[in-house]
Amino acid sequence: MVSILKDLHEDDHFGIIQFDDRISNWKEHLTRATEENISAASHFVKSIKARGATDINGAVLSAVNMLKRERQNDNVPERSVDMIILLTDGNPSFGETRAEKIQEKVRLANAGAMSLFSLGFGNDVDYSLLDVLSRENKGIARRIFEGSDAVVQLKGFYEEVSNVLLSEVDLRYPDNGVSALTKNRYSQLFSGSEIVVAGRLNENDVENFLVEVSGQGAEGDLHKQWKADVVSWDVVYPDEEYIFGDFTERLWAYLTIQQLLEKSDISPQPEKDEAIARALNISLQYSFVTPLTSMVVTKPETEETGRSPSIADKLTEDQRQQAERNRGPTAASRTRARGVGDVDGDPHFIIELPDREDALCFNINDRPGTVYNLVRDQKSGFVVNGQIVSKKTFTPQAKNNTYFGRFAVTHRKLGLQLDVSTDHISVFHNGKHVRLQWSDTTSVKDDSLDIRLTNSCSLTVSLRHTVKFRIIRHTKIWKKYHDQQDYLGFYTLDSHHLSSSVHGLLGQFYHGVEFEVTDSHPGEVEGNSNVIMYIKGQTINVTRHWEKDFSRDVKTGKNVLCWFANDDGHGLIDGSAPDYTVPHLFTF
Repeated sequence: MVSILKDLHEDDHFGIIQFDDRISNWKEHLTRATEENISAASHFVKSIKARGATDINGAVLSAVNMLKRERQNDNVPERSVDMIILLTDGNPSFGETRAEKIQEKVRLANAGAMSLFSLGFGNDVDYSLLDVLSRENKGIARRIFEGSDAVVQLKGFYEEVSNVLLSEVDLRYPDNGVSALTKNRYSQLFSGSEIVVAGRLNENDVENFLVEVSGQGAEGDLHKQWKADVVSWDVVYPDEEYIFGDFTERLWAYLTIQQLLEKSDISPQPEKDEAIARALNISLQYSFVTPLTSMVVTKPETEETGRSPSIADKLTEDQRQQAERNRGPTAASRTRARGVGDVDGDPHFIIELPDREDALCFNINDRPGTVYNLVRDQKSGFVVNGQIVSKKTFTPQAKNNTYFGRFAVTHRKLGLQLDVSTDHISVFHNGKHVRLQWSDTTSVKDDSLDIRLTNSCSLTVSLRHTVKFRIIRHTKIWKKYHDQQDYLGFYTLDSHHLSSSVHGLLGQFYHGVEFEVTDSHPGEVEGNSNVIMYIKGQTINVTRHWEKDFSRDVKTGKNVLCWFANDDGHGLIDGSAPDYTVPHLFTF
């Protein structure tokens, strides 16, 4: 917020509304962005503390009412643009909490008068709500990931939307002269951006083709008409036909698909279905990869290998050259599948991808006492946090073996809390408390909960319509040193009921992960040789490892072949490991 304040122009007028379960204003009116006022506002922002729940609906409606009031009282320049920037890191949990009702109330209150831009911070935010809320109100949403570069992300967003050159931009063409136009009305034209409109000419008389553009600017209205310039690619670039080809037609198809998909997100069901169907048809006709389609590259059988065709995605030329420099001739395999997340000793994380018989793995090393968030699903209220412990002899500044020694599991909607340590298990459910020992063989069961504990130190928990997981107490023995260590492992058995916003060190993989590796035989162990992996827009080095998975065989475990990433999973996980630390075991 301070970053935004520092970028305000002196002619801007601004207000600040602080909200959680209460809504309070810095001032009851808009204030000119003088140096003195910016300084005072920055001091106010730095004093804001997290206090309670999240009333997004009330906060946005308060902002709408403030802008309307200031506009009616002539307290702002007549040709200024009304803009709301919503910053939030959570889901609506107070006041109106239903997403569709919030969208409806804001849309009706705003009535197209002002732009709403939304910034969603971190992994718990309901980004789909912010996205629709903004696009229904002439704005855009951005997700700002927590980390050292959060301020840079924020400044980039603000620079993108802060300088409005024109509003209510309209591009008009001769009647009956064009058809199949893409979007030709835009709420704003920002400095540094562009507007592209594509369509089909109905006549060949392009020499007399007129274009009219109108819009509202700070100094006055714009209205301009000119004769369009005609460019023929095969004349301007006679030797590059293979590059351009039907470029303009494919540009039209691309823009149309994107705009239909955006329309489908904010339209009622009949219009949504129609937009999706049309986008799918165009995607198939022009061979575009979209959320509605996929790309398959088949590798034919060869006389040398006799292998059947396999599905793969081609690397880009830059990726292929980089791969060849590192490993010689390669073939890429691409995986996107539902993940099953496990974590036990080291702490060691295994993300199994059963659909492709593959896995990812990484270690997290930190000081004893550190608490990590493993799973957080705000919609269902399901959270799993784990605390690091070490061997009894911990040497500061040295490399020490660490483990998970305690897990806290919360499910708010089911009224459940599990406190699982290497000593005992505490179950808090709907006001009742049950204390279990690892040596017990027992069960706790009702309509929403099924807990089974066996004397093999395996605790299996099934939560109705949410998730199924297992916690196992392991004992590591060093006979040579007459020493042993108890630690815990967490194993996800079923997570498909969790929402699409689930996150955490394990949760972020529950609904799939996509990657490419430059290895022609992903089922083989390559020793310690590095393999290049392309994942989440990054290039990282991974090695092929065997790891133990105890989720199905508590005593001996099952060997799992995985791609191992060093540096605390950097590149595999969103952000970095410290982003997932929380202050307490039962932090929600």
